[in-house]
Amino acid sequence: MDAMTTATDAAADTATDAAARAEAEITTARNPVSARSALRWLRRNPLGLTGGLLLVLIAGFCFLGPLLYHTNQTEVDLVNAALPPGPGYPLGTDTNGFDVLGRLMEGGQVSLQIGLLAALFATTIGTVYGAVAGLAGGVVDGFLMRLVDIMLSVPFLFFVLILSARFHANALSLSLVIGGFSWLVSARLVRGEVLTLRVREFVLAARVMGASRRRLILTHLIPNALGVIIVNITFQVADAVLVVAALGFLGFGLTYPTADWGSQLASGVTYISADYWWLIYPVGGCIILTVLALNLLADALRDAVGRRAD
Repeated sequence: MDAMTTATDAAADTATDAAARAEAEITTARNPVSARSALRWLRRNPLGLTGGLLLVLIAGFCFLGPLLYHTNQTEVDLVNAALPPGPGYPLGTDTNGFDVLGRLMEGGQVSLQIGLLAALFATTIGTVYGAVAGLAGGVVDGFLMRLVDIMLSVPFLFFVLILSARFHANALSLSLVIGGFSWLVSARLVRGEVLTLRVREFVLAARVMGASRRRLILTHLIPNALGVIIVNITFQVADAVLVVAALGFLGFGLTYPTADWGSQLASGVTYISADYWWLIYPVGGCIILTVLALNLLADALRDAVGRRAD
């Protein structure tokens, strides 16, 4: 009788422990990386805080600057062409007479908008694709990821150049083209995260309760992979800004009257022998600082997500 009672008590303790673990898993699942926790970590991370503040300054310069500093970026003014920095033109004018400072603001708006749209588009596709592959597993997972490997072996910039040359380039089309070839890395990252999440007790409990795959992906897997997704978006924006600059530099970017940093840099390099330094260094500095700020911020967010996981 005593042995039976002891066995019953042990079984009850085991069930209680299992229930406690499941409850802890569910509590963890319902509390993914929050904006408040990320901000707290940024305050303790000097490089991440520097990147965030620098990104805010760049965004303010590009989007709020034109409201305070009005320039004409549509009409050519050959009388005031190629003027060095001076009164009335803090950063001089380019060879078409456009104010360089105003041109930097306009080009920054377009570059950041394309970068953000492309990153959101790529991350959305990659997140859904990776979550489906990771949850399905087996043959389906192997087939989907082999497609990703094949597409990753194709030169990214090669296809973007072809599509940009074939179709009229504008901000939306460039965002779709860049995002349509950038989702592969997101898919692999999310798939790896889902592989670790799908064996967690809260996912197994949801499956036992009859949750559909769609509900598992949208309610349990993607929200708990949000930290990885946010970090990836930040890196994707930086990559997209560089791609836009590269396309503009090669002459396949946006067309007049829309300006981007890459086309501005290309125009400045054309006159490098004439020592028109104000056409090269300011725009080059904007590209470098923007990509640097995004990478510093992404590194800090990645460390925050990694510490939370640990």
